[in-house]
Order: sequence, then C-alpha cells, then structure tokens
Amino acid sequence: MAVQFYDADFKEGLKVKTVKDVEADKFIVAFAQHLKRQGRFEIPKWADVVKTSRSKELPPSDPDWLYVRTASMVRKVYIRAGTGVGGFRKVYGGQQRRGTQTKHFC
Repeated sequence: MAVQFYDADFKEGLKVKTVKDVEADKFIVAFAQHLKRQGRFEIPKWADVVKTSRSKELPPSDPDWLYVRTASMVRKVYIRAGTGVGGFRKVYGGQQRRGTQTKHFC
C-alpha cells in the first residue's frame, strides 16, 4: 500500500529524493505501516488505556497510534534536526481545560 503513494509521484515525472519531497500525511501513513511490518518494537499492553497528554480526556481510538506517532516524530526530527523535548511539547501539546480556572498549556 505504501508503494502506491510513491508511484503516483513517479508517474507525474517527479523524483522523490528526500522526505521533504513527499507530503506529510502520505509519508506518515507509509512509514507507520513500514514500522509495523518490521516488528522492531511492540506496542505495550497498557497502550490501549493510556492518554497521550494531560489535556486529553480519552486514549487514542486508533490501535496503531504508537506507530503513527513514531513516524510523525521521525519526520519532525528529519526536517528539523536538533528538535528537543520542548519542540515536541509545542507540536504535540495542547491547552488543558481546568474548569473555571485559566487554561494551561501542557
């Protein structure tokens, strides 16, 4: 399935040389499937009940969310080398709703 995303680009005469040449959503889906097929890491047992942030109320509905998040992070690291925890906090974080108190970025 991942090959057909790249085939469409080759048919148009475009040459894919780097990750920056491929659209983000197509790369993330293809690389997540690649990670899943390789089997280098397994999804932990607790992954179906854990939230991805303090600001989230429910866990992700996609059972392969860890592969998708890993593919997204790999793309971010490739495009912006040197990205640290603070940079990922900005990208994947959000406003925490705390009722009548002011919102807090977490």
